[in-house]
Amino acid sequence: MTHPGADSSEVTKKSTEAKDLLSGVNASNRPTVAILGTRGYPSYYGGFETAVRHIAPYLVDAGWDVTVYGRPGATNDDDPDIDARVVRRTSWGLDTKSISTLSFGLTSSLDVAQRRPDVALVMNVANGFWLPFLRARGIPSLVNVDGIEWDRAKWGRVAKSVFHTGARATAKHATRLVYDSHEIARRWDEEFHTDGAFIPYGGVRPSGVLPIEEGLQHRRYVLVVARFVPENTIPEFIEAARGIAEDFDVVIVGSTGYGGELDEAVGSLAATSDRVHWLGHIKDDNRLYSLWQHAGAYFHGHSVGGTNPALVQAMACGSPVVARDTPYNREVLGSLGKFSPPDATSIEHALREVMNSSNLQEMLTANSLERSLGDYSWESVCSNYELELRKLLRSP
Repeated sequence: MTHPGADSSEVTKKSTEAKDLLSGVNASNRPTVAILGTRGYPSYYGGFETAVRHIAPYLVDAGWDVTVYGRPGATNDDDPDIDARVVRRTSWGLDTKSISTLSFGLTSSLDVAQRRPDVALVMNVANGFWLPFLRARGIPSLVNVDGIEWDRAKWGRVAKSVFHTGARATAKHATRLVYDSHEIARRWDEEFHTDGAFIPYGGVRPSGVLPIEEGLQHRRYVLVVARFVPENTIPEFIEAARGIAEDFDVVIVGSTGYGGELDEAVGSLAATSDRVHWLGHIKDDNRLYSLWQHAGAYFHGHSVGGTNPALVQAMACGSPVVARDTPYNREVLGSLGKFSPPDATSIEHALREVMNSSNLQEMLTANSLERSLGDYSWESVCSNYELELRKLLRSP
């Protein structure tokens, strides 16, 4: 299905290129691809999982046999949108904050190496340690490197070292790299002297105006949607929200996933203010789309992750965005975006400015909708992934 806003001529061109790449490939067999490095299909945990929910069915429609590796209990098996043609395999590992990605990546990679698909789509550089297993079996790999994990405040010194070493292994052993932003590509070229394909995340345009969340009013609440980690500016937003809630509703979507101080701080704030609504982790896409669509201001505090899926989806919903001032967010929002320094006072001032001006809200909404077209549509994203995978079918 073509999503609204996709450049149909460009997508058609890329589809034709992909078909041309099949020359020399045995046409009697469907090419096979294994997708590993996420929590599985379908899952709503984060950006990689969102991407796989779109990419996997798209690849099946494009003629691929698709297998997605996941973790026990991490998928929504009763999801009404699940595509039964996607093969799902469960790998095993230790589900802890520090070692889960490595352990599940290892068992998935070993199984992929044994089954030998035509190509592997790998998410996260932590899996770079296991790419030699695929390479030894002649399986070309397309690796999405994600953000600069070793810059993230949530990781300690050892974890940062592990991610950096994994990135070096990825640069050495991956067949082809994917960067979700031009700034990430620049960083990798600067540090590892690599190139690759630019493929960001996409957003889904709601088909119409969705019902507003009960108890809220259109354009009269501030919204944040994020995992509770320091680099997403959650501590500063919590402080800013104390002041904002004196005049406006504040809706907070997310959690740490493991409990801790930030969950406790948000819970305490919600318990002491009737205007603060903590909704936790939301798995219902339409509910999230509604929250973005009706928000008076959406604060996006992500600082080190490249093109963030939540930002792109907020834009596709026409949300007036106030973003932390980073090269990544400026790349996505462009020159007409509204940006804020990361301190609580500046965040509160920027959000109040938007909440108090319907004209500014309309301008930011128009900018969001315009920027969400083209590169940031799922049709474009999935088409580019398919093209890159087709290229690898002919890799030596």
